[in-house]
Amino acid sequence: MEPPLIEFRQVTKRFGNQTVLDGINMSLFEGQVSTIIGKSGVGKSVLLKHIIGLLQPDEGEILFHGRPLNEMGPGEKKAVFSRISYMFQNNALFDSLTIYENIAMPLRHTTKLGRSEIDTRVMDRIRQTELVEVTHRYPAELSGGMQKRVALARALVTDPEIVLFDEPTTGQDPIRRNAILSMIAQYQHELGFTAVLISHDLPDVFFISNRVVALYDGSIVFEGTPEDFDDFEHPFRFELIHSLESLQEELTGLYTRRHFKTRYQTELNRNPQFDDFAMLIISIENLSDVQSDLGHTAVQEFIQAIGTFISKHFSEVGGFSTRYSFNQYTTVLPYSDMDEARSLAENFADDFTRNGIPEMQKFVLAELSCTDAVAVTLLAGVAQGKRHVEIESILAKAKSNQSKLLEFNARCKGSLT
Repeated sequence: MEPPLIEFRQVTKRFGNQTVLDGINMSLFEGQVSTIIGKSGVGKSVLLKHIIGLLQPDEGEILFHGRPLNEMGPGEKKAVFSRISYMFQNNALFDSLTIYENIAMPLRHTTKLGRSEIDTRVMDRIRQTELVEVTHRYPAELSGGMQKRVALARALVTDPEIVLFDEPTTGQDPIRRNAILSMIAQYQHELGFTAVLISHDLPDVFFISNRVVALYDGSIVFEGTPEDFDDFEHPFRFELIHSLESLQEELTGLYTRRHFKTRYQTELNRNPQFDDFAMLIISIENLSDVQSDLGHTAVQEFIQAIGTFISKHFSEVGGFSTRYSFNQYTTVLPYSDMDEARSLAENFADDFTRNGIPEMQKFVLAELSCTDAVAVTLLAGVAQGKRHVEIESILAKAKSNQSKLLEFNARCKGSLT
């Protein structure tokens, strides 16, 4: 594994008699999205402020590219921190400045760029975050979601190496929350910065995270992938996960991945006579391309609509489903064989064409600003499951034999076809 971009070694931080961080060891890697999770008040924001240099540890050391901060001179430290940007939890926008002026502020105060170069960079970020129409308005005139986009544009305008996000989706409904997370993931992929998030929004944030860090009682109790976290057993899970994560994902109404796997095991153990079953995967093809035309919010509404429709359709025949990745839904059909599963998928496509697509006109056509049609394709794949076969291998087989289930077009003027 490559050396960490940021490394905490035995970092301890106290405020008076209270120890907030107690011997923290943590590694964050370049080009990844890392999410720090934990209950309120456990020190997540304190951890983030150590990265940006707003706080210094009482004990231990913090390294950037393998170099301890406490061994750097003032000039070297300044160079390190100049490559880090911070998106505040409350956005921290200046009400007396326009959107353009808010975004331009870091460039005007921390660089020697000329007016023309600043204008080019600011307008690039404004276009990328879909804020052109509000460029000369003030923060108070914008919705909460648009203010988040302004804060994100400001955080990205200096082309940072590292961007820190302190609860970027606080106070947002499920659709806007996922739209913000999707936007962070898109820009992280396009611009290549390293993202570090603090978030309570489980499991939504796992769809964009490469790495999860769990903070509990002042210590790091877990570091690893979201997939590894699914199998993590610790009092932390009972105190945090059970308090934040219901049996269903808020956005789609489907099972979360962890509860989906639990239901999978329970269903098979409870019904030993059903040694064979069918697994169905439905994927949205080229979702990122669709997103560039429809916008993040419309795509999240799109994801929600499909998930809700899947739940309604397959639960009627005893199936249970999850949103397994950003653009993929998985359904176990414990009482169906392969032929019946294919037939059910075809029935779903017919029903969705008749009843699902018209419902989606409301938000797709409202958001579409292009002049060409946007083609949306759903793929479906079916695989036979066996009781003692790992779920991931069944999923891989279903994914490998996907074919087009249905396709429809969204147009700026007219209707979906």
